[in-house]
Amino acid sequence: MFDPSPPSAADFCPFCAIAAAHAPYDPLDPPSSSAAQRTTPASYVVLSTPDLVAFLDIMPLSPGHLLLCPRAHRPKLTDATPREARHLGAYVRVLSAALARATGVADWNVVQNNGAAAAQVVPHMHFHLIPRPEIRASGRFRESFTMFGRGRREELDEDEADALVVELRRHIAAVLEEEKQQRDHQVPLRDGGKQRFPGKAKL
Repeated sequence: MFDPSPPSAADFCPFCAIAAAHAPYDPLDPPSSSAAQRTTPASYVVLSTPDLVAFLDIMPLSPGHLLLCPRAHRPKLTDATPREARHLGAYVRVLSAALARATGVADWNVVQNNGAAAAQVVPHMHFHLIPRPEIRASGRFRESFTMFGRGRREELDEDEADALVVELRRHIAAVLEEEKQQRDHQVPLRDGGKQRFPGKAKL
């Protein structure tokens, strides 16, 4: 359930503040404006559902670096509800596809840290989705610096972020629409499986 009230100063969580500032919307019909200035610092939201919110990292390791988290405050992955966990898993895949299309980068990290000893900085569980254009360009796929955390963070450029939000929302909607069409082209079998209609191409 969407709660527009920000967290108290005593237990302030930046991710909760973003969730409170951005109401859920239909990802198939996203708003045209990023509304980034609803929070300080600005928050560039690419997905906002009743359960989840995804936004650009303000200190990205690469252009398109996304964070995906539950709307409710959940310190670690094990604190997420089963419903939230299912939605997180589904949208990690959707966001990965949209991110690759929007950035043109075909290689990326998906990282999730739990606790300070595991490099979790904000105690509100979240996934990082990080395009790796520098690794792809170098061709050095096996070196240790390909691991998450190796790289230089730079402040997010606001103009670039606004443009990227538009692109990501568009591609998220396209991925979800493709999935919907794929489901519509399938019929249930008696054993619980799925069968495609004859003549329907795989999307």
